[in-house]
Amino acid sequence: MEIVIRQYSIGFSLAFLTIIIVAICTWKLLNWVWLKPKKLEKYLIQKGFSGNSYKLFHGDTKEISSMTKQAMSRPISLSDNIASRVLPFQYHIISKYGKNSFMWIGPTPSINITDSSLTREILYKHEIFQKTPRNPIGRLVFNGMILYEGEQWFKVRNIANPAFRMDKLKDTHLCEMYTSCDHMVEKWKILVSKEESCELNVWPHIQALVSDVISRTAFGSNFEEARKIVKLLREQLHLSTESLQYVYVPGWRFLPTATNRKLKDNYNELQKLIKGIINKKEQALKVGKGRNDDLLGLLMESNCKAVQQKEAGMSLQEVIEECKLFYLAGQETTASLLVWTMVLLSTHPYWQERAREEVFQVSGSEIPKFDDLNKLKVVTQILYEVLRLYPPAALLTRINVKETKLGEIVLPPRIILLLPIILIHRDPEYWGDDAEEFNPERFSEGISKATKNNQVAFFPFSWGPRICIGQNFALMEAKLTLAMILQNFSFQLSPAYIHAPARRITSYPQHGAHLILHKI
Repeated sequence: MEIVIRQYSIGFSLAFLTIIIVAICTWKLLNWVWLKPKKLEKYLIQKGFSGNSYKLFHGDTKEISSMTKQAMSRPISLSDNIASRVLPFQYHIISKYGKNSFMWIGPTPSINITDSSLTREILYKHEIFQKTPRNPIGRLVFNGMILYEGEQWFKVRNIANPAFRMDKLKDTHLCEMYTSCDHMVEKWKILVSKEESCELNVWPHIQALVSDVISRTAFGSNFEEARKIVKLLREQLHLSTESLQYVYVPGWRFLPTATNRKLKDNYNELQKLIKGIINKKEQALKVGKGRNDDLLGLLMESNCKAVQQKEAGMSLQEVIEECKLFYLAGQETTASLLVWTMVLLSTHPYWQERAREEVFQVSGSEIPKFDDLNKLKVVTQILYEVLRLYPPAALLTRINVKETKLGEIVLPPRIILLLPIILIHRDPEYWGDDAEEFNPERFSEGISKATKNNQVAFFPFSWGPRICIGQNFALMEAKLTLAMILQNFSFQLSPAYIHAPARRITSYPQHGAHLILHKI
């Protein structure tokens, strides 16, 4: 009898414990998918924010996906605000609800931040307002210092800094950039020489150029491995974009779909390729046969010095991630800047001619030297204006890691903050009534005086302590390439050109950039 009672007691206890566990899990799930989002929605509305009412599980993500597909299906006019195509849902929400608006990424509210003073605070206080965590799919594409936080970011940034100093750019990388630019220009000369002009989709040529530049400057002579890395990274970008369209289906990205399997296979192949290049570099440097003046060599040298000085060095995985980051940042940013510069100069022949006159005045028909590039004031103004109208990154995201006050509102922990660069860069409040127009003259007195009241409304490479480490690299490459193009060609839009800015990591022309080149 006692055994039966004991068994009954144990059974009852287990059943009761199971009920408690199920109740707790149910409560946590209910709180996550409904109670907490509705509470936050009420709070944001009380603080003067507006947005769509929260929908169970997916929030606004279905509409985001649908509106993005719809926007990508049709081109726009050159005079249209490209935000309507690059950030269609955000553009819609801000147009409908105003600047103090929010949107839902699943059960998490995301606040649009377009106020310059708040932007400054968010980007300056990077310990509180941190990068939003990458989802598992995103981490299969790239990681690196751009996403690190705290001590890991500080360590890797300090080790990588010497590779991006101006003296290194001048003495080491400019010659490599020239070699790649000259190769592209010579190809174009052959195409144009047949009839003094030719129609050309310059986008794949610019992509090949920046890939070649980053291959030479990052890995020296390992061009074959570098080309494989470029191909795999581009495929990863395409696959990750495709996979993340299904983010509103809980757990979709974890399923063993063909896309997800390919992402993992590519990730493993990238690890293998870059690890092989690093091992070859280490062996070559040990026997004194390798060059240490490329970005990988400089990174490894700086890392060795840190270890010798008993400081924290980078792990092999961290070096691999920085190599991938070199490729993505080095390619995507500069390619975006160059292609939109050519498109805008095609539609503004006055500024194209002013830039060409300046290049010939400074360098003549000779190769622009480092000091020459610093004298190209008009070219610099043009590049800044292109970065304003077509910033490579259309959007920055941050998340507050603890409760904090931002402006007049106290933010609960882990609210996503959206900084739509592309909208801030075109806001008449900061740029005047001609905010939508291409006017490089606004930068004639530098960046600080280009906006009203010297506000932080221009940050194509981010701003504050975490400003992009490679911005000088990208601008130097863009100046040199544009100068060499202007020395040899004039260009205009082809009738075949379709204006269709799209967003990947950076903004790019979805249907290419068809121009007509004329020999100078």
